[in-house]
Amino acid sequence: MLYTVNCSILLTELPLLQRPAAAKAAGFDAVEFWWPFAAAVPTETQIADFENAITDADVRLTGLNFAAGDMPAGDRGLVSWPARSDEFRDNLAVAAGIGGHLGCTSFNALYGNRIDGVAPEEQDELAIENLSLAARFVAPIGGTVLLEPVSGAPKYPLRTAADVLAVIERVSIQSGDTNIKLLADFYHLAVNGDDVEAVISEHAHRFGHIQIADAPGRGEPGTGTLPIHEWLAHSHGLGYDGPIGLEYKTVATNPFAWLETA
Repeated sequence: MLYTVNCSILLTELPLLQRPAAAKAAGFDAVEFWWPFAAAVPTETQIADFENAITDADVRLTGLNFAAGDMPAGDRGLVSWPARSDEFRDNLAVAAGIGGHLGCTSFNALYGNRIDGVAPEEQDELAIENLSLAARFVAPIGGTVLLEPVSGAPKYPLRTAADVLAVIERVSIQSGDTNIKLLADFYHLAVNGDDVEAVISEHAHRFGHIQIADAPGRGEPGTGTLPIHEWLAHSHGLGYDGPIGLEYKTVATNPFAWLETA
């Protein structure tokens, strides 16, 4: 299995641009990031510094989130947020440009929370438009847009694999885009009460990416009760051959010690 270190949630004791090198020093050849800039459209210098941090570390960027707002403050994406839709659209070329430079072809589009005073139907229609735009922006570099269920965010409407797949199907029907896939985050699915084993059995062929963390607690595998290794083996047995995103929190001195006994 190819494990890719999510450097937005791991190695946080280091400045962000030092984390790819730390992942390499820990034995990994791949990293992924949430949107690594404060602005949806950062400066050229900021983009170059980020790209250089990846290439200088000699790691591959396997995944990148589109701009998603202020995550620590509770934002969970701009895709369905009418007041910030232009910001999301301005971000598409930037994200695709970074992907093109670094060979990254997976782009996570967080759907966005429900907004007070805006009809859910209006948000959903906007989301379909924006997901289609995103799919078309990354298509020339062989890119895939990822869409995921999220836990711990009461106003985020996509909680199960079925919720996500319904949106993907709607985009396909309305716009014909086929490069949007399910990001199967086993932690979020499990915490939200989805039947992860059934999701794998029925939809592994629609996985664009897998991310893992244990539950309860969102720690590394082995700190909770989820059968993560079994789920990964089942997914691979059904044809998933992409990287596994390590998107967990840890207080361990060695955040990757669990892999020594995996």
